[in-house]
Amino acid sequence: MLPSKKIVFLSSLLASTIFGLSLFGFSEAKPIVSSTLTKSPAAQATSTKLKVGVSIPAADHGWTAGVVWWAKECSKLHPEIEWMIATAETPEKQIADIEAFMAKKVDALVILATESAPLTPVAEEAHNRGILIVNVDRGFLKPVADIFIEGDNASFGRKSAEFMVEKLGGKGKAKGEIIILEGIPCTVNTARVNAAMAIFNAEPGIKIVGQQAANWNRQKALEVTETLLTKSPKVTAIWASDDDMALGAENALAEKGITGVWILGGAGMKDIVKRVMDKDPMFPADITYPPSMIATGMELASTVLVGGQRAKKMQFMPHHLVIDVDLILPENAKDYYFPNSVY
Repeated sequence: MLPSKKIVFLSSLLASTIFGLSLFGFSEAKPIVSSTLTKSPAAQATSTKLKVGVSIPAADHGWTAGVVWWAKECSKLHPEIEWMIATAETPEKQIADIEAFMAKKVDALVILATESAPLTPVAEEAHNRGILIVNVDRGFLKPVADIFIEGDNASFGRKSAEFMVEKLGGKGKAKGEIIILEGIPCTVNTARVNAAMAIFNAEPGIKIVGQQAANWNRQKALEVTETLLTKSPKVTAIWASDDDMALGAENALAEKGITGVWILGGAGMKDIVKRVMDKDPMFPADITYPPSMIATGMELASTVLVGGQRAKKMQFMPHHLVIDVDLILPENAKDYYFPNSVY
């Protein structure tokens, strides 16, 4: 044991040394901790919050209202991502939204196009910048998406047309005058209409007495159908290809005082499904086409981005995902009726 005088001396010496070192810019040593040793690779990859822009059409009809609702619901599941959701009434507004997202340096874009053609160039620009592109429903005209999710629109057109043929007398025997209502010019509408027309054109007893775009809009469908009914008031049925347009067509029939006509829409709106379930003769069937596919696209984007290693993940991610569609009839309508749904 050291004598007390030596202890005091050593303590004083140590204190003087520390004070002296501090005068020359030295300070008390602190432990060095390497962030690479304390964080997992996944934690390092997400230390900066990921940014994902979601660009979708404005809720101008029931189906897109469902799309907006599902997008907001999905974003709540991933607080680790900064979601930026923008809706657009026109292609011009949507292009501006996507350009704004790029300026904010987003890591990914989930895009449901208002129209296919005008949105393709800006999507291509984003793709060339290395931004992950998830395209939902309405496809681009060039293969610029990393992942493309869509409903089976050819099946939609084919199944709906086959149902109408059967109801009008059966294959090779069907007879009737039909009005065709088309949607917004895009890959979705093209696939549906082409598939349906292939079925109708094979039936010599079916006559297409009117065909015009109503842009998946109820009011537009009312106006278009009124015009077509003025030219061909003895129509048998209406292939509306969309439930909002189907309701617009129904209003047109009522205003014209025309009865005995039935309508086939599409997309599974709860109001229409309920009428199918109740065996309303105006709506004998419907076709599914879920607006929740936007959430599927957002989930895939988050899966690819969170934790890093995007290139490795893309090796096994689906590049083209097709969601099947089902014919809704009175006997199975209860399986597709969700009264609390927004759509």
